[in-house]
Amino acid sequence: MACPIKLDVHRIARVETMESETENVKSLTFRDSLCSQAKPGQYVMLWIMGLDEVPMSLSRIGPGDTCGLLVERVGEATEAIHRMVVGQAFGVRGPFGNYFNLVEGRALFVAGGMGIAPLLPLANSLRTHGARVELVYGARTAAELCGLRQAKNVVDSMRVATDNGSLGTKGLVTDILPPLLQRENYDMVYCCGPEPMMKEVFLLTERYRLPLQASVERIIKCSVGLCGSCMIGKYRVCKDGLILTSEQLREVADEFGVYKRDFDGRRLPL
Repeated sequence: MACPIKLDVHRIARVETMESETENVKSLTFRDSLCSQAKPGQYVMLWIMGLDEVPMSLSRIGPGDTCGLLVERVGEATEAIHRMVVGQAFGVRGPFGNYFNLVEGRALFVAGGMGIAPLLPLANSLRTHGARVELVYGARTAAELCGLRQAKNVVDSMRVATDNGSLGTKGLVTDILPPLLQRENYDMVYCCGPEPMMKEVFLLTERYRLPLQASVERIIKCSVGLCGSCMIGKYRVCKDGLILTSEQLREVADEFGVYKRDFDGRRLPL
């Protein structure tokens, strides 16, 4: 009898496509049957052989066994990924973590920078279930907005904010939200992006009594809840997240958006 494939054991995948999204972001696709069964919001551990292993949210799930990632160049490992070519091999574990709960009706997405990644497959799933998806997306400049082509195909409407006004509204993405949340009725708000931005989204949804699901980033090493490097309050983000609800965020409100821990467990202000 064949042994079942374990999620926490490396499998070998190969680069199917590699395209530039922005100066510092590339989109990578690969084929993996287990990752193609992931739920929106789940993540994988990408192993660059001989170098490092890094967590990444899936930005594309299917069709078929095809999966995708948006990779921002921020360090040695992601620099190595950017240098990969079609056909090059890498290791993958997962998918890991919980996932977004789907709603019917109207959904509002709030994305900042690379936070667009896990919301793209979520939008596709929600629209398949008949929901209306509205996106508010922000970045520092127009040149740093990534995933726009994919987003336009899976959302019903989109508002953009850039810090310097190079595209859309000038200012922060959260500047758009108060009048929008006040006059519109949403069944769920989903968000992902820099944690200070998400903290502001959380406070706004609390003010307007709207439910929130947020994809939270922490340092993830093991991905199976053993090392504790990803703790926020009582939650191990690698297993209990990445998705935390309004109820859970209330429990960790003194930490969420305030600080996270480094690789040695020391607190770092956000």
